[in-house]
Amino acid sequence: MFVLELTYTAPVEQVDALMTDHVAWLDAQYAAGVFLASGRKQPRDGGVILAVAGSRAEIEVLAASDPFTLGGVCEYRITEFVATKTAEGLAPYRQAPVA
Repeated sequence: MFVLELTYTAPVEQVDALMTDHVAWLDAQYAAGVFLASGRKQPRDGGVILAVAGSRAEIEVLAASDPFTLGGVCEYRITEFVATKTAEGLAPYRQAPVA
């Protein structure tokens, strides 16, 4: 599982100009079963996405395709973790501990 943390690198007005395209990109990732949750950080200086994928490389390619990345208004920090315990609704994403 992955936590994607976005940090805005441009004024929020430039971010908002790309918001429609970013939301369409988010919607496509939800439809593909990659994204589990997302939202703005408070204060509004970026966002957070919880995602699942086969590899970190897949997530890196995906982050690079975000209209915010392509528009130069954010940077991504990607953290991979093993979800050994989850809420019941996320049970399908539980993972065995790495030896």
